[in-house]
Amino acid sequence: MTTIQRVADLAGVSTATVSRSLAGKSSVSPATKERVEAAAKELGYVVSSAASSLASGRTRNIGFILPDLDSWFFMAVLKGAQRMLADAGYDVTLYHLPAANGLDVDEPGTARRARLFDEILRRQRCDALIAVNLELDEREREALRELGRCLVGLGGPVHGVHSLGLDDTAVAYDATTHLLSLGHTAIAHITGDAEFERDFAMPATRRAGYESALAEAGIESDPLLVRTADFTIAGAYEATKQLLADPHVHPTAVFAASDEMAIGAILAARDLGLSVPEDLSVMGVDGHDLADFFGLTTIDQYPEQQGQRVAELVLSELAGEGVEAVVERLPYALVQRSSTSIAPPLHSPITP
Repeated sequence: MTTIQRVADLAGVSTATVSRSLAGKSSVSPATKERVEAAAKELGYVVSSAASSLASGRTRNIGFILPDLDSWFFMAVLKGAQRMLADAGYDVTLYHLPAANGLDVDEPGTARRARLFDEILRRQRCDALIAVNLELDEREREALRELGRCLVGLGGPVHGVHSLGLDDTAVAYDATTHLLSLGHTAIAHITGDAEFERDFAMPATRRAGYESALAEAGIESDPLLVRTADFTIAGAYEATKQLLADPHVHPTAVFAASDEMAIGAILAARDLGLSVPEDLSVMGVDGHDLADFFGLTTIDQYPEQQGQRVAELVLSELAGEGVEAVVERLPYALVQRSSTSIAPPLHSPITP
């Protein structure tokens, strides 16, 4: 088995320099670091994670706290972050944290959340934490301060730490304005139901942007045009069928709070004999992998790039560069495809 001494001999340096080089210490010159890494690669030498942790106090592991492991969006964020962290030599540990108002069959989600901060994270198996769509109360923030572990938040403002957030009000406003610009005045909104008014209350925030755009155009928001679903294709499919069968409303466009729900709306309209976009325009939010396949007009919020950016911030803080405790607004862009067009004449409701 290759030893650190053999790497040192081949590189012409001390074992201490090998250790510092492979640990990424800034005290080693780039030329020496490159020579050590080349020697380690030639000999097939890999630093023992246990020995490295003892020597540096670092685990080379990042904790990633997610509220949902089934969501395409969260997995896209994780994919972007994991790639960058892996390239920097870090592993990732996933922590699934149900919403505080959710219940598991055996245990309330609030108890699981408390145990994460009071017990699991105190085992100090990670060097830093990335919290996705997670608001932290003062007790939870204090627990992290006591651990001395850096934290970056993604999804909204987290007090006292650098956090990344999409301006959901502006996103919904721009989406609705796009439909208004095409002449639509009867614009429906598919949003999340009460269960999804979790941390950062994204559904309510996007609904506010939708209503703001309507109000600015002189259109009174109609509660009957607002339907709720569970952010899935199937849930939005059923919600849209009910919407389109309602004789009291005649929407010519649908703005869905996620791309998956927008896809559900497209499928429901087609099954009811409507043509998209000739009879009904549909747009969403996310930048889903399937958006192009469905010709979906959407607000792309670049989830993989979000993951890359949050990983970049964590690595900067671990390198001692310092990360300012501010809220950084994430970029987004409207991508117009074939699911939206000029408003048609109002049509009669469809009976499924």
